[in-house]
Amino acid sequence: MKTLSFLGNDSDSAWNIFVTQVERVRPHLGELEAWIETLMRPKRALIVDIPLEMEDGTVRHFEGYRVQHNLSRGPGKGGVRYHADVTLDEVMALSAWMTIKCAVLNLPFGGAKGGIRVDPATLSQKELERLTRRYTSEIGLIIGPQQDIPAPDVGTNAQVMAWMMDTWSMNVGATTTGVVTGKPVHLGGSLGRVKATGRGVFVTGRQAASHLGLPLTDARIGIQGFGNVGSVSAQLFAEAGANIIAIQDHSATLYSAAGIDIEALSAWQQKEGKIAGFPGVDTVEPGTFWELEYDIVIPAALEGQITPERARNLNCRLVLEGANGPTLPQADDILRERGILVLPDVICNAGGVTVSYFEWVQDFSSFYWSEEEIYQKLDQIILNAFEEVWKNAQSKGISLRTAAYATACERILTARKERGIYP
Repeated sequence: MKTLSFLGNDSDSAWNIFVTQVERVRPHLGELEAWIETLMRPKRALIVDIPLEMEDGTVRHFEGYRVQHNLSRGPGKGGVRYHADVTLDEVMALSAWMTIKCAVLNLPFGGAKGGIRVDPATLSQKELERLTRRYTSEIGLIIGPQQDIPAPDVGTNAQVMAWMMDTWSMNVGATTTGVVTGKPVHLGGSLGRVKATGRGVFVTGRQAASHLGLPLTDARIGIQGFGNVGSVSAQLFAEAGANIIAIQDHSATLYSAAGIDIEALSAWQQKEGKIAGFPGVDTVEPGTFWELEYDIVIPAALEGQITPERARNLNCRLVLEGANGPTLPQADDILRERGILVLPDVICNAGGVTVSYFEWVQDFSSFYWSEEEIYQKLDQIILNAFEEVWKNAQSKGISLRTAAYATACERILTARKERGIYP
């Protein structure tokens, strides 16, 4: 296995998980295997210092990153994460997963990702704005509507994107809405963007369940994470007749055999800022989440959540990866051996980047589609990608993840080969 020495040799690190996933595709690449090293190293990684004057007059320093993994098929595309545990290793892996995701969906983007090691909840609104503007200025030399287009991720939102767009526009002397996606609609954002990732999880999950002969009516579902992805997924599956029997976030693990009222829980979370304390359900130990009997499990929080131990105990038929990289490679093998189907993140949660692509196109044309048109186009793209990957997996007797990576790597490495090496 090839790793980058300065990141260490932790096999469970996000970057090494990605490398392991790519290595498993090697036998399926034919002559393109000669170019596989392209995927083992990010094209560009920028580390920036972000000095911030706090409300009390002190100055604190935060570390920020922007990584462009591969740009062979187009400009970089990927979110910006504000989280206390952000590391270069994580951002590299997230950028690489974006490369694969865009290629699987056949979007004209490469993969990128950014982040700042900060807990945004500890900052005032003014501090958050100053942090964002300084970060944008620091990475401004490598982003742009034809170079690298950031978007929201964990800890960021449409307001952060508005600040980024404004900062970049001020620095270049012209309003440039296409420099970021996930903006407020009245600043060039796209309808449907907020629910896009969760909708993608539902649409692809429904299709996978159909292939398994698993009806959604009364299906028992557990969801880890109740942010943008988890909450929207929960709502759509509940509307389809499924029972969301368990939901876990950083504050609590909720369980109800009869199903949790998703609409009421969303209202509670909006009011309280967490799911803890929601009445009418049981609060159980965090580990219990992975031991309940489900039909479908949706990890929609952070990476590395399904460990080998949890994979051995998991009792379900289908895993839908709403988060990026939630399943460790060893756990992947265990789930496959146990006959549990895993729908990989690079297809399952690709709704967000797909609608980001729509937003980018709309910004260039200054012509905007209705929400109905957005969802119609989104569903078509992700279902076409799903069916292609499903067909390849069935014909070759490989997992959906390996089939997805084989499709993506073939497209990326073909572009790399045909472009050649400059100079």
